[in-house]
Amino acid sequence: MLASNQSPRPARIAVSSFFFIAGICSASWASRIPDIQNELKLSEAGLGTVLFALPIGSMISLPLSGMLVAKISSRITMLIGAVFFTSLLCTLGLVTAVWELVTVLFFFGVAGNMMNISINTQAVGVEALYGRSVMASFHGLWSLAGFSGAAIGTLLIAKNIQPLIHFIVIAVLIGLIILITFRYLLKYDAKKETGTSLFVWPDKSLMNLGVIAFCCMACEGCMFDWSGIYFREEVHPPPHLVTLGYTVFMGTMASGRFIADWLTTKAGVKLTLRISGTLITVGILTAVVWPDIYAASAGFFLTGLGVSSVVPLVYGLAGKSKKMNTGMAIAAVSTVGYLGFLFGPPVIGYIAQASDLRWSFALMAVLGFGTAVLSSRAEQ
Repeated sequence: MLASNQSPRPARIAVSSFFFIAGICSASWASRIPDIQNELKLSEAGLGTVLFALPIGSMISLPLSGMLVAKISSRITMLIGAVFFTSLLCTLGLVTAVWELVTVLFFFGVAGNMMNISINTQAVGVEALYGRSVMASFHGLWSLAGFSGAAIGTLLIAKNIQPLIHFIVIAVLIGLIILITFRYLLKYDAKKETGTSLFVWPDKSLMNLGVIAFCCMACEGCMFDWSGIYFREEVHPPPHLVTLGYTVFMGTMASGRFIADWLTTKAGVKLTLRISGTLITVGILTAVVWPDIYAASAGFFLTGLGVSSVVPLVYGLAGKSKKMNTGMAIAAVSTVGYLGFLFGPPVIGYIAQASDLRWSFALMAVLGFGTAVLSSRAEQ
């Protein structure tokens, strides 16, 4: 059980700091992918194959991460994951061969997933201390960290700073954050009932949450990987505005996470999920039906708002499972949801190859509608 004398505000700041660590570490790597691609002389297809090592590591480690959280606590798992994640980031700056990059990326995915499961378990505990929804704001910090990491990367690239030096700078920053905030993390997870089994097949409620996450994360992956291409191929904006749709989506997804907790407190989880699924559906359909720069931008704006709250709320509900340990429940839902993020973007490509990109995005609108429909079965 949670310590009764645990102060919620320091714990919230500390957990937010580790969400920031996870986000800036991932974004720092992403910002230097082109440099490492050039260094290793990888083709586009070769790079795509190599990058697949990271999500494979994440997927394989999901049960392990949940088990570690259950066995040694989310606090210790998070510390191990943060140190592992940061060390591997620096190692990525040292790779000189493709096989080295594949190996390091695989373990980078493992460490990243250890962070993902443990920080969300800590967030469930902080939410229990507050007695209201605060989960989405944590994910908002992750998004802001992504922007910060990208901005730092852009600045250092412009200064011709090598990836290794860049990653060491980030590692030093992360080390300072860990030293300052680690002692304020929750020492006990939200739930340690003796009757809660560690290894249990997810019940219908958790599977439903997993499918909701799948639908949302497939749409999210689609926007990450294909929004710029959609603008270029279907919207035909001026060259300098090709990334407008992606920028609008990312901006509203990040900002939406800071209002999602307020909306959830006012409207409840089910209604918020319904609204989110509806926004995803309407947003994507707007971009499909009217592929001009104004309508498509407005559509991606709505899609970003819709996507912003779904995964945080689903993780929060999973963490309250009465059948599974908190970490294992989040891992189970994350496993199903991550499949959408992993396989959604390739499916978009296959459909686009067979017909066109607008039909591919129409399928994502259907999945967005699935989020709205399935939310009625979510158990609070």
